[in-house]
Amino acid sequence: MRSLYCVASVACSLLAATVNGAASQAFSWKNVRIGGGGGFVPGIIFNPSAKGLAYARTDIGGAYRLNSDDSWTPLTDWANNTNWHDWGIDALATDPIDTNRLYLAVGMYTNDWDPNMGSILRSTDQGATWAETKLPFKVGGNMPGRGVGERLAIDPNQNSILYFGARSGHGLYKSTDYGVTWSSVTSFTWPGTYFQNASSSYTSDPVGIAWVTFDSTSASPGTATPRIFVGVMDVGQSVFRSEDGGSTWAWVSGEPMMGFLPHKGVLSPAEKTLYISYANGAGPYDGSNGTVHKYNISTGVWTDISPTSLSATNYGYGGLAVDLQKPGTLMVAALNDWWPDELIWRSNDSGKTWSPIWAWSSYPSRNFYDISAAPWLQDTTSTAQFVSQVGWMVEALSIDPFDSNHWLYGTGATIYGGHDLLKWDSGHNVTLKSLATGIEETAVQSLLTPPGGPPLLSAVGDIGGFYHSSLDIAPSQAFHNPTYGSTHDLDYAGNKPANIVRSGESSTAIQVATSSDSGVTWSADYGASTSTPPGKVAYSADADTVLLMTSNGPLVSKFTATFSAVSTLPSGAVIASDKKNNSVFYGGSGGSAVTFAKTVTLGSSTAVNQIRVHPTVAGDVWATTDTGLFHSLDFGNTFTKVSSGVTAGYGFALGAGSTTAEYPVIYGFFTVDGTTALFKTEDAGLNWAMISDAAHGFGSASANCVGADMSIYGRVFVGTNGRGIFYGSPSGSLPSATASSSQSASGSAAKTASGTPTIQVSSSKITTTTSQATTLTAASSSAANSKSTLVSTTISSY
Repeated sequence: MRSLYCVASVACSLLAATVNGAASQAFSWKNVRIGGGGGFVPGIIFNPSAKGLAYARTDIGGAYRLNSDDSWTPLTDWANNTNWHDWGIDALATDPIDTNRLYLAVGMYTNDWDPNMGSILRSTDQGATWAETKLPFKVGGNMPGRGVGERLAIDPNQNSILYFGARSGHGLYKSTDYGVTWSSVTSFTWPGTYFQNASSSYTSDPVGIAWVTFDSTSASPGTATPRIFVGVMDVGQSVFRSEDGGSTWAWVSGEPMMGFLPHKGVLSPAEKTLYISYANGAGPYDGSNGTVHKYNISTGVWTDISPTSLSATNYGYGGLAVDLQKPGTLMVAALNDWWPDELIWRSNDSGKTWSPIWAWSSYPSRNFYDISAAPWLQDTTSTAQFVSQVGWMVEALSIDPFDSNHWLYGTGATIYGGHDLLKWDSGHNVTLKSLATGIEETAVQSLLTPPGGPPLLSAVGDIGGFYHSSLDIAPSQAFHNPTYGSTHDLDYAGNKPANIVRSGESSTAIQVATSSDSGVTWSADYGASTSTPPGKVAYSADADTVLLMTSNGPLVSKFTATFSAVSTLPSGAVIASDKKNNSVFYGGSGGSAVTFAKTVTLGSSTAVNQIRVHPTVAGDVWATTDTGLFHSLDFGNTFTKVSSGVTAGYGFALGAGSTTAEYPVIYGFFTVDGTTALFKTEDAGLNWAMISDAAHGFGSASANCVGADMSIYGRVFVGTNGRGIFYGSPSGSLPSATASSSQSASGSAAKTASGTPTIQVSSSKITTTTSQATTLTAASSSAANSKSTLVSTTISSY
């Protein structure tokens, strides 16, 4: 075995942002409660030795620890612009001997969407603090097959030994020093060759090794476990065994080779049996056939114990759990049974017979549903004959090793479970509850606080978006009529702020909608059709014109007329409307000159990232670019760079100033004096204070959106790519004016771009936008140049 290079470091010092010149102000941060989780939970792991200790991993929202009241505590909120990829958790292991030890395999993508190598994070205090070991390859917490596992395992008899199964053909790795250093297990020669398809770099990467399972009964405490099983994502031979602590390996003979992939390998120690769920897809979305098998370790006999015959199934199997208190009791889930609902089965006789969670009569019998913690999980407006209640994408399924009544499983939107599981075996009337309070795992696209409206409107990937009447109570429903799977953007009309425009994704509905009651109710914008693509939106001040930036280019509609192309605005440009002058819109782009109406070059910038317009002052325009923050007071005719200390800007918002303030507060993600973080300025850029901190890094700066309240001083919102929505308010005093290294609002020569990462991820599924999204290229017949431009126009120019 060849050894690796790795260096350990304490996470609090490793992960905290350092401000060189800019001051900081303490803020109190809380999640805006959506409830229910909101995204895919691919792993839930109970510690087998410490009662009540369990963890959940998510694909883009980090890791969580279970609390005694069924809520969850986030463990990775420190992730910031430098280590945003640490929110992708591809594997988790909790130590059965030293139960304070916890390990994560982190990294978001194995393709070029994530430029970073993966890491093993380790904690000796149940996730309160972390140390890191860098790996020489990437880890894919949001890649295909992220629900298999666990790929990371601790020897239950000698806990200094860990194994990790890598992706991308890198094989099996081992640590003998509690995860500080790692070596390739060169004797293990089956790295896993299966990949979903060759259509993209996302789906063509080999999924690799699926799980590592120790046979705890094959050794005594204090001695390295000799018998180890490894499941590999291959459709031929896929389960392997070592009898000598990993020195040599061999295929487990007799394994049924039916073209299926082993998703889970779970040991029942008292039975000396390994249970395995198989599917013909890597998941989490695919899989149309599969089996459940058990392998008797003592006799070497394989037995098919599938709940459904191969000829009668249209799903593979994913989540798998055994009851350590009741040997022979196990549960398994369909990987995806999309219609009419997900299926989970339970057996009390080692898989000889099974009982499903629901069964057909004239309609599905499912009278066990409690979603009071996240009522939006049930679409009350649906006219479908069957509405999913049990879930989908079920790869995580666990029974509490100390309490046979307590079970949890993960879906594509929440964690379900309950505390009366044993009723399944008698009256079959278990209560199925959403038990994900504290987990907020959404990818947020836009935030809006319209004057006179609710505290917040949100545009959210995968689950649509919400009218938040309270920041601390889960909304009752997502936006409906029309319903969008993902909402891309929201905007309000400045002179008539109860009028809102919304755009999002639907395969059946018109993808632009308007509201006249601040987002309570909606109607389709019939200037669009079902073929009009969704995109970013801007609403004119008097609510008579919608500007829509789609994947096919910019479109405009006035008085609900048919949307038509805007030939003078570049495709992909950032857009905004003047909030007081009904005839003015703004567009920002980089890469070439444009002719929208009036064109202004923004210093040496090559990308415009966002435009914000003062809500009460006509022509007062702000724009962030890859070189800083720019300001115009004359409808974009001229711009001034706000500060030489600000060398890049991303999402930002304007909020209420203090009672004595001359300017609105600007909140946003900026690079100030070399540090990229969440900042605020109360004097139009003269002085800056960092308001993110070591415990709240908010992930990738360029992927986040920012909102602010123009009626409540200090209220700021951050929409993240994976950890939902945060809201904050000052808890410490504003530092005295220092001007740090920034200069007065009159501006100075621009610095060069800071080179901060520009990768953005739009959802917890596979939809992504790469660095192209933050370097917007104008499609224009004008001569190309290296500058970014901001342009404005009047409606009459159409």
